[in-house]
Amino acid sequence: MEIVTIARPYAEALYRLASQKGTLAEWSSKLELASAVAGDAAMQDAISSPKFTRSDVVQLFLDVVGKDFDEEGQNLIRLLVENGRLALLPEITAQFEKLKAEQSGLLEATISSAYPLTDEQVDEMVGMLEKRFARKVTAQISVDPELIGGVKINAGDVVIDASVRGQLNNMTFALKR
Repeated sequence: MEIVTIARPYAEALYRLASQKGTLAEWSSKLELASAVAGDAAMQDAISSPKFTRSDVVQLFLDVVGKDFDEEGQNLIRLLVENGRLALLPEITAQFEKLKAEQSGLLEATISSAYPLTDEQVDEMVGMLEKRFARKVTAQISVDPELIGGVKINAGDVVIDASVRGQLNNMTFALKR
């Protein structure tokens, strides 16, 4: 099962809770902190160590995050540890932030290009995406030489693969049928 599929329900539940209570910014901070703690090598060692029980892991985690976590935050950590999902915190955080951005009318897009793009090219692509999705788009730009040529755009749940690598993969797939 894909990590996004497992993390999404947690993020949606947290988003609903934070929206109802008007604590979106506070939850963003909590999740960012929790993700950093869960991603720490020493914490990962403790989480996977057979020497620590689940309650030991919860206590250790809560000791590290300290008073920044109220009862709801502590309950989240307990739930994630109990379900063996603590490693999902970075993805839960990403999904939470995605929901937050969508509700504010923003759409985050990742544009990967085989070669560096000029500002004009980026502006043109962002403009096309804004027109297509009828929302304000913020874009992360990266260079991926493995694309060979063209671009690959991830915008929300939509992938636009206009890369040479993507076309070659499609051709390979078609020839194997």
